[in-house]
Amino acid sequence: MKLTLRVDFTDGAQATVVTNLWVITQWERKYKSKITQMATGIGAEDLAFLAYEACKVSNVVVDAAFDSFIKKVDKVEVLDSETENPTQGEPSADA
Repeated sequence: MKLTLRVDFTDGAQATVVTNLWVITQWERKYKSKITQMATGIGAEDLAFLAYEACKVSNVVVDAAFDSFIKKVDKVEVLDSETENPTQGEPSADA
């Protein structure tokens, strides 16, 4: 799963970042959960953590401590989501 996130910081700065496999595995390790469970709902801390890790891999300078990062974030918004292994459609009779 790839998520494109826009992070609005309290100082007015913005960053648009994309999650990757590394970011997702970090979330799974921290929260002892599988990413598929996000389909039932995602919390604010989940989004903040994904944004935090995605910022780090995108070379956006963030605080070393996650809680310090959260204090400097005004909003995290999901701009786009993409499933890594989309289901293929049935072949048509015309194919």
